[in-house]
Amino acid sequence: MARQQTTPMNRFMNVNGWAFVSVSLVLIALFSIYPVLKSLWLSTQVGMGVVTHFGGFSNIVRLFNDPLFLTALKNTFIFLIVQVPIMILLALVLANALNNPNLKFRGILRTAIFLPCVTSLVAYSVLFKSMFSYNGLINSFLLAIQVISEPIPWLTDPFWAKVTIIIAITWRWTGYNMIFYLAALQNIDRSIYEAADLEGASARHKFFKITIPMLKPVILFTTITSTIGTLQLFDEVMNITVGGPANATITLSMYIYNLSFKFVPNFGYAATVSYVIVLIVALLSVLQFKVVGREK
Repeated sequence: MARQQTTPMNRFMNVNGWAFVSVSLVLIALFSIYPVLKSLWLSTQVGMGVVTHFGGFSNIVRLFNDPLFLTALKNTFIFLIVQVPIMILLALVLANALNNPNLKFRGILRTAIFLPCVTSLVAYSVLFKSMFSYNGLINSFLLAIQVISEPIPWLTDPFWAKVTIIIAITWRWTGYNMIFYLAALQNIDRSIYEAADLEGASARHKFFKITIPMLKPVILFTTITSTIGTLQLFDEVMNITVGGPANATITLSMYIYNLSFKFVPNFGYAATVSYVIVLIVALLSVLQFKVVGREK
């Protein structure tokens, strides 16, 4: 085969191509690769503020002897185990209901469910905190319909504070996952359901034997993204409970923030805790892909 001759025009186009992508490469290296390498280096440093020295694996050893880290890890897993399944199931049920062409006011309902996702986080958190205060709207409503006999301490009791955070996350992000399910449901070939109707399949059988299997890729995607989001949970906790009461709602991300920006910073230990989140996300993602692959 004849070797392609390099012409001045080809050289000019190659230079222009590299010049075009070089800006993106520099930005990726500056804002992605460098922070990763920097945080790895920081995780080996021991000390407070700017006075640090190399400590090897000292920060990793400290993790297992740090009761506050263990509390933050436990709280994060509680939110993960309880909130993610509730949110995924609720999003699927709502999407299936909104996919019904005979449902009235579908557009209004879809907008109302999705609205918290695009609302300002600060405004959302302030409103939510006001609603769940001791004399807030939620307690007033529950007292009016006689569900409770005295106000629930949503923000001052450790158990109810966790419940409040779970409700806040579910309320905010269910609509986001619902949109993915709704789009996937609308792309399922209707002839599959028509064939099932001819076979006499019930609505329950169609849902579990047709709808759920066809939605498995979307379920995997939303589960992974919801898992990552919950493991990085910070905004709702910071704006509603600030990790309290008595660290009952402190999460790993909140603990990293406290280590880095509250009192005397400990950037090395904060970087080590951040890699715990990275490791958990990687392990859970691999596990979820394994489960889906084995089912296939």
